[in-house]
Amino acid sequence: MLPKILCIVGATSSGKTSLGIRIAKKYSGEIINADSRQIYKKISIGTGKPEGEWGMMNGAYAYIVQDVPHHLMDVIEPTESWTVTEWRDEALKKISSIIERGFVPIIVGGTGLYIRALIDNPQYPAVPPQLGFRSAMENKTLEEISNMLLRLDPDAEQMIDMKNPRRVLRALEVATYTGKPFTKQQYMGEPLVDAVQIGLEWTREELYSRIDSEIDSMIARGWQDEVRAVLKTGVQIDCPAMLSIGYRELARDGMSRLNIEKIKRDVRQYAKRQLTWFKHDKRITWVDGVRHQTGDKFF
Repeated sequence: MLPKILCIVGATSSGKTSLGIRIAKKYSGEIINADSRQIYKKISIGTGKPEGEWGMMNGAYAYIVQDVPHHLMDVIEPTESWTVTEWRDEALKKISSIIERGFVPIIVGGTGLYIRALIDNPQYPAVPPQLGFRSAMENKTLEEISNMLLRLDPDAEQMIDMKNPRRVLRALEVATYTGKPFTKQQYMGEPLVDAVQIGLEWTREELYSRIDSEIDSMIARGWQDEVRAVLKTGVQIDCPAMLSIGYRELARDGMSRLNIEKIKRDVRQYAKRQLTWFKHDKRITWVDGVRHQTGDKFF
């Protein structure tokens, strides 16, 4: 029998974290983070990582938030990176451990590629890295390689995180060397989990207002100071963690009004892409964000 899990998905600032904690407390759950930015140590404010501390709970060492263990959160250094497959494999280990200890695994996050990897187990073409190709692409911007990919694979925008240079480059590499669109070369493997998915839904205006308010709160809580502190540890501006929206912008341009407005715009655009991704999955049950916010019961 496949392990049963609950997934809470949706756009950034939709309230996934607080809903996950509510459900975990009610149903003896433990949370597995599915946000590709919150896996990093040292960057917290700008990624929306909830405040917590490491410790033992329920027989496991975890990042504890409001008396709820969180796994795969605050786990790797800013200079490191995880592939989607690496995250999935770690998540499966945590799912097994949580169930063995008698608790309910709850996956919480907005990184659609992570959720898809866990639920659908996609298999990718076995094309080895092409060093000559990667060298030739080294000086091209993300926009340039994205446009090259979309010319070869128009559907890539719906399947790939187009803001992640590594993923865009990999898709372009595979499409170039196989002569086939990357998105047409994926197939689904055997299912790994039995998942129920819940998505938090807001009107576009409500969500954008929540995003703007959250970014204002991040600035007030010292986001700029966090960026400075990370850079002082020797982390470079182009390392994986600094790809998180806002970190490079604050490192380069500071907190000018125009820069903050640009960050808000970028986050709203990211939220729009998240919703486009998740709305394609008809298995998700969407619930009203306002009802969750007011504490109404819908589960």
